[in-house]
Amino acid sequence: MFLVDSHCHLDGLNYETLHRDVADVVAKAKAREVHLMLAVATTLQGFRNMAELIGQRDEVLMSCGIHPLNLDEPYDFAELRRLAAGEAVVALGETGLDYYYQQDNKEEQQAALREHIRIGRELDKPVIVHTRAAREDTLTILQEERAGECGGVLHCFTEDTATARVLLDLGFYISFSGMVTFRKAEELREAARYVPLDRLLVETDSPYLAPVPYRGKENQPAYVRDVADFVAQLKGVSVEQLAAATTANFGQLFHVAPQRLMLPA
Repeated sequence: MFLVDSHCHLDGLNYETLHRDVADVVAKAKAREVHLMLAVATTLQGFRNMAELIGQRDEVLMSCGIHPLNLDEPYDFAELRRLAAGEAVVALGETGLDYYYQQDNKEEQQAALREHIRIGRELDKPVIVHTRAAREDTLTILQEERAGECGGVLHCFTEDTATARVLLDLGFYISFSGMVTFRKAEELREAARYVPLDRLLVETDSPYLAPVPYRGKENQPAYVRDVADFVAQLKGVSVEQLAAATTANFGQLFHVAPQRLMLPA
C-alpha cells in the first residue's frame, strides 16, 4: 500500500526530543505505509530553510508560498515566482484567506491569494488554499482568477457540503486532515462522505491537528494512515482502495511522475 501525506510542515516538527532528523520522520512514516509527503512552506524564508532542512529526498516534495497570517513578514512576488519555478517545487502555497485570526488586512490577503493563483497559472502549478471564516471571498477569488486552470486543493477542509460542491465544480481537490476524526466534526464527516473518491486527498497538516487517538500530541506524517483508515470507513471502502485513489489524485494534481507513486520493485 502507498499513502501520501498531501500537506505537512516538516520544518515545524520537534527535532529536539521527538525525531532525530527528517530521515527519522520519513522512516516512521514508511513504517505505516506513508511513502511520500508534501512539505508546505508558509513564508519565503521558511521555504529556503525548509529546503535546506530536507535536502534531496525521493520521499519529500515541496511547495512554496506565503500563508495569509504571515503577510507581515517581508516578501516579494517576483521572488515568490523565482522560487516557485524551481524544479523541486510542485505547488504554490499555502496561500488563502484567514479572517478568523486576522481581519485588519483583508485586502492584502486577497491580493496575495490572487498573485499566488496568477503565478500558479503562469507556471502550470496548482495552488494550495487555506480558508478560515472567509468562505465567500475565497470562492469568489478562485472563480475570478480562474484557479481551475492551474488546479488546486482546499487543504485541511473544514467547510460544509455546499462549499465542497462549489470547489468540485471549479475542478479543485479537497483534502481532509485529522479533524475529520474529532468527536464534534459530524458536518465535516458528512462532507467527506460527499466528496467523490477521485477528488479526495488526505493530509496531516503536521505538526498540528493530530487525529484520534493522538489528539493533543504533535502530529507527524505517519499519522496520515489514521486519517486514511477513518475516511475509508466513512466512504465504505477498504483503506487499500482509499490509498490507491488518493495517491492517484495526488499525482494528477501535482504532476508527479508515476514512478514516484509506487513502491520499488
